[in-house]
Amino acid sequence: MEEALIQWQEQELTQTGHYYKHICWMVVPLLWMSCYFYGPRPLLLCGVALLVGNLCDRLISLLRRRVYQPKDYSNESFALIIALLMPATVDWYVLVAAVLAGVLIGKEVFGGYGSYPFHPAAVGYVVAAVSWPEQVFRYPQPYASIPLWDASGVAVSSTISDTLRSGGTLNISTLSLGLGEYAAPMGTGAALVLVACGLFLWVQKDIRLSATLSFLITSAVIVFLFPRQVGLDNGPLLMNLAFRLRCVRDELLTGAMLFSAVFLLNEPYTCAHHRRGRILYGVLMGVVTVSFRYFGVYETGVCFALLVVNSISGWMDRTETHLYALLHSRKNAGDNAGKEGAE
Repeated sequence: MEEALIQWQEQELTQTGHYYKHICWMVVPLLWMSCYFYGPRPLLLCGVALLVGNLCDRLISLLRRRVYQPKDYSNESFALIIALLMPATVDWYVLVAAVLAGVLIGKEVFGGYGSYPFHPAAVGYVVAAVSWPEQVFRYPQPYASIPLWDASGVAVSSTISDTLRSGGTLNISTLSLGLGEYAAPMGTGAALVLVACGLFLWVQKDIRLSATLSFLITSAVIVFLFPRQVGLDNGPLLMNLAFRLRCVRDELLTGAMLFSAVFLLNEPYTCAHHRRGRILYGVLMGVVTVSFRYFGVYETGVCFALLVVNSISGWMDRTETHLYALLHSRKNAGDNAGKEGAE
């Protein structure tokens, strides 16, 4: 059984391994922007996460007595995603614990490469968020001076999430939101860079627009129709059009929404595989994510929503396959009946 699993994983690696390699490369521009805002500490944090992810891969290969696959960048990609979801002031032990949870619990416990039902990076992030919320959900301001090793003395805040949760609007220009000039996780603020990364991954056929666009459109429609800003839900729709669009901007460009649409949603083994299933997958992600943001206590509810929807993505694939087979068999039966009648 173990030999068959290893052979299957090696075959899958030849088909989907490029996805994780491209994810690792797309981290580079986001990391550059993060270093521009926060200094060299993000580089060291990502380096530590990368090292821990790689060591876990080598350790698991040794324990399971299998050959280490140097072309398998999945652990490294999960570790880098977790690091970019963290604030630049996060303590080292929190980041290491999150990477260990994502790689060992989210991936290896279920059998390793391609066998996991939940996105390992989301698993690691959620474990850290629940265990150390004061570390994960409080961010430094851009251009703050952050020491390399001990960042406990740096001023942090959760202004964005507090403002939106209380029904207020953000006093931040669209350009600043697009560039990431506000307190946010290290790699989730630069919307313009995220769009460029998404376009590259789409050209490389690593992500599917059916899931990404359905997620973003669903989230935007819900926010537009049911804004949580005070007073907008009482007035006429057209009278508050500009303010509603501003609410959509604020919600989609904060809280790692765009980052998740590019780096988390289209993971090859946790996303739905058929086109209609991916559309439904994205719609459900939008509904659950906005629900977590509106009624939850954590700003980055998209990772919690991802785990919820991951739990039924396999069922959606099987249901669509069965429905397609059923419709196809009925069509063939009707065609055969027509031919026999003609004869």
